Amino acid sequence: MAELQAREAKLIQYLNEAYGKEKELETSLQAHIAMASRDAYKKRLRSHLKETKDHARQVQKQIKALGGKADAGSGPEIVQDAAAAVQTGAKKAVAAAQGPLHAVRGTGEAERQLKNAKTEFSEEHEEIANYNAIETLAEALGDKDTVKLARSIRRDEVRMASFLEKQIVALTKEVVREEIPSAQRASSSSRRKSSSRRSSASSRSRSSSSGTKAASSSRSGSTRKSGSSRKSGSSRKSGSARKSGSSRRS
Repeated sequence: MAELQAREAKLIQYLNEAYGKEKELETSLQAHIAMASRDAYKKRLRSHLKETKDHARQVQKQIKALGGKADAGSGPEIVQDAAAAVQTGAKKAVAAAQGPLHAVRGTGEAERQLKNAKTEFSEEHEEIANYNAIETLAEALGDKDTVKLARSIRRDEVRMASFLEKQIVALTKEVVREEIPSAQRASSSSRRKSSSRRSSASSRSRSSSSGTKAASSSRSGSTRKSGSSRKSGSSRKSGSARKSGSSRRS
């Protein structure tokens, strides 16, 4: 029985860590949605907020199925769950406090959203790590239901991380358009093109030089072969003449 209790306690611990993160992100996403100005970005954040709330419900349900609680309680048998709940509340408070700070960070609208996207990207990877650990633990302990749950939620987190990765690229380009004068962008592009042309010319020059050396080497080899051939022919003719003269004298 002690082994079973340890097994369930460890699963509940890991699930509570994931649950706390989901509840924290609910608060963070709500703040970021209010700040988002790009329609596609805002729509995806809203969609992921729904996913996040659903993930929290699924994890909470699994914690209960294992005999634990995702909320604060009393009694020695749920001390760990109570500690996890307190931690969850603290994280939610921090996330709520960060919302106003995120609203003023960055030098412009695009950069503010870029910083939010980078924060979200980091948070998604923490969640991916959480569910990787839960899946691995549950597999080792033979808990198929928890394995299935962790795997399903992780797929959602991976999709969101992939979306955010693309969004970071798009928002960075928008920062360039907003904050870097077009003349400077053109100058930078011109330098890159000029450098590319010099590199190409240098490559052609090296190729031409290599070809010249190869041709020279080929001609030199041909001359040596020709001289060797003439010498060989002359030697054969001389030997033939000596043989002929000797035959006539005989």
